[in-house]
Amino acid sequence: MAVSYMTEDGYNKVLAEIHVLETVNRPEISAQIAEARDKGDLSENAEYDAAKEAQGMLEAKIAQLKGLVANARIIDESRLGTDSVQIMNKVKIRNTKNNMVMTYTLVSEIEANLKENKIAVSTPIAQGLMGKKVGDIAEITIPSGTVTFEIVDISI
Repeated sequence: MAVSYMTEDGYNKVLAEIHVLETVNRPEISAQIAEARDKGDLSENAEYDAAKEAQGMLEAKIAQLKGLVANARIIDESRLGTDSVQIMNKVKIRNTKNNMVMTYTLVSEIEANLKENKIAVSTPIAQGLMGKKVGDIAEITIPSGTVTFEIVDISI
């Protein structure tokens, strides 16, 4: 599994999610399986099959999150700079075609949330902005074509 970079806050959120999955969801599914098993013939028991499938998906999710945490590297936010675009920077960009200005924070995949204008560093837009400085022009290929952005500001 690849190394994933995240903030301490993001890391703690993943740990909290694992805790809920293990202490709340896992016992709930175990109870559902036991209840379905008590209803008799398992060969034609749709409730039992559904509960077992849910258990498998839950265990896969727990394993995925534990793998993420095991390979996580916490970003030391005190060492971040604003000379050029990097992870955890807030970047104000201007679309050179329509002059629309947007601000995004570049974060790890697990912390990405478009409603909060947080985009994953693995996205085409973030990749196109990485390493650029204020005043630079970034030509970024996205599914709908090529877009040109000017880096207006970089902050933390």
